[in-house]
Amino acid sequence: MTSQEKLCSFEEKISPHLKSAYNLARWLTHSHEDAEDVVQEAFLRAFSAFEQFRGEQGKAWLLAIVRNTALTLLKRKYNSTDTVCLEESVADPIEPSPGPEESLLISCNREHVRQALRQLPSDFREAVILREMEGLSYKEIATTMGVPLGTVMSRLSRGRDWLTRILSNTNAPSVKEEPV
Repeated sequence: MTSQEKLCSFEEKISPHLKSAYNLARWLTHSHEDAEDVVQEAFLRAFSAFEQFRGEQGKAWLLAIVRNTALTLLKRKYNSTDTVCLEESVADPIEPSPGPEESLLISCNREHVRQALRQLPSDFREAVILREMEGLSYKEIATTMGVPLGTVMSRLSRGRDWLTRILSNTNAPSVKEEPV
């Protein structure tokens, strides 16, 4: 493959996922500047390793590189690891699509959801973001995160449950007793 063919193929298969790469990097690093650095480094790494790409799951392949790049940056920056290990297997959940009313509520409470996502442990947050915001399949998430499929399902289930509890606490109206 010539350099020009490599560049054209890379532009076609990988570059369309730039926004998803930035989104994941932003959620992992909590910083616009760090996310930009991660994405730039990840694209350089992806282009360098593009000969090893087999043409399947370009988004998952790129996001795995973004994830690894972000984790390396965070490890260097904060010199600590914050990992939750959940290796148990769970049943594959059936997820109905939200209806129009639910979609409206979701959009109205977007900031509450962002705040709730920030409260999740990083492994849960990452799985939820890859599934719900980036639309990756469970298999693609497993590839991206480098964990077994059962771990992905467990993290998604627990992350969603945790998110639901956080959101139900923040959205619950305060109960004040009125004087009689």
